[in-house]
Amino acid sequence: MAEVILHQYELSPFGTAMRLALGLKGIPWKSVEAPMVSPKPDLSALTGGYERIPVLQIGADIYCDTDCITSALEAYAPEPTLYPQPLGLAGKFIAQWAGNCWFMPAAGTALGGNADSLPEEFWLDREKRFGMDRKTFLPAVPHMQSQFAAGAQYLVAALADGRDFIAGDTVGHADLTLYMIVRFVQLSGIQPADLSAAVAEWYQRVEAIGWGDLESWTAEQAIQHALENTPVDACAVAPGQGWEAGQRVSVRTESPDPAAVEGTLVGLDDARISIARDDPKAGLVHVHFPRMGQILTPA
Repeated sequence: MAEVILHQYELSPFGTAMRLALGLKGIPWKSVEAPMVSPKPDLSALTGGYERIPVLQIGADIYCDTDCITSALEAYAPEPTLYPQPLGLAGKFIAQWAGNCWFMPAAGTALGGNADSLPEEFWLDREKRFGMDRKTFLPAVPHMQSQFAAGAQYLVAALADGRDFIAGDTVGHADLTLYMIVRFVQLSGIQPADLSAAVAEWYQRVEAIGWGDLESWTAEQAIQHALENTPVDACAVAPGQGWEAGQRVSVRTESPDPAAVEGTLVGLDDARISIARDDPKAGLVHVHFPRMGQILTPA
């Protein structure tokens, strides 16, 4: 039986959101603690070089980026949905805003006052992969703090009418991503109650979801599990995409991160890119990426 495995580390904001997603859906899962900085050779054995956290593994299917992960979790366990009505999939728009536009202001707010406590290898890693050059990042912290405060007012205003969650009565993906931001900035001393009483109450409701039924696994166990399974997620190259199944391709993120994953194209549409890799340690795996935010080129 294919196990559900999340490669993550406790301080990762996006890992936080996906742990809550697994808890919300009631999916038993295995937790593999990944390093905070590259290189991450055990993770790369599964992904082919993608080393951002979190990564979801279901048997020999590997899902990169929370956009792809949430879609995989919805397919694996449709109920309870991450996209409750009345927002439905519009909740993904809010989650994307929080995880992109509001994330760097939150990072500046969270890390700006703790810069000296972070090891040099952290800054070197984040500069290489995210463009967070310490020499330019730290002087920009006051601006990022102001942008975090401005974004926080959206959350304050959204909850001011007394609703329990962003969609109303039911928690969803939007709440989990907004929660991860509010949790992250607590590193700076900003508490949910500092934003508003309604935000503090909402925060407690989301936190109460918990992480569900989890068991710690080693990276070696996860790699062996991939080796013992075969990919099962349906893949096809949709017509009109300008690509053909079987092509050798390379996928990398639209960011300074130089890591590129090479493999054989097995799936492509407007939502997802899927490539097959045959790894010496993990065997045949299918690595899945969201179409948005990734650069697809011939290998």
